[in-house]
Amino acid sequence: MDTTQIIVTVVGVGLLGLVGWFFFLAPHRVATAVSSSAGIQQVDIVVKGGYSPDVIEVERGKPVQLNFYRDEENSCSEELLLPDFNIRRDLAPFKTTAIEFLPQQAGTFAFTCGMHMLRGSLVVK
Repeated sequence: MDTTQIIVTVVGVGLLGLVGWFFFLAPHRVATAVSSSAGIQQVDIVVKGGYSPDVIEVERGKPVQLNFYRDEENSCSEELLLPDFNIRRDLAPFKTTAIEFLPQQAGTFAFTCGMHMLRGSLVVK
């Protein structure tokens, strides 16, 4: 191997490590829903290269409102999927989209973008 091949190999391995860390080991931002006076659990989520926070904790049997503010025009983040609740919504850029539902079962449920690259979790207790 010459010097160029070694450099390309080292950079490639480094990039693979970065991708692995981003998808599997990056720290998660956890938010617990705040109940409004009407008893609705609300969480504000910013969509910009990911979901922040990306782990949402709510209580079972109480209405939930997730407010997604899409702070970008990236095509990957234009759609939100919450398949366990049969929810699919388009997210307009630089606007807030409210999603309301009633979680009946405890568990951990994934939400993703339409391409399944941006990921988050809804934890129902």
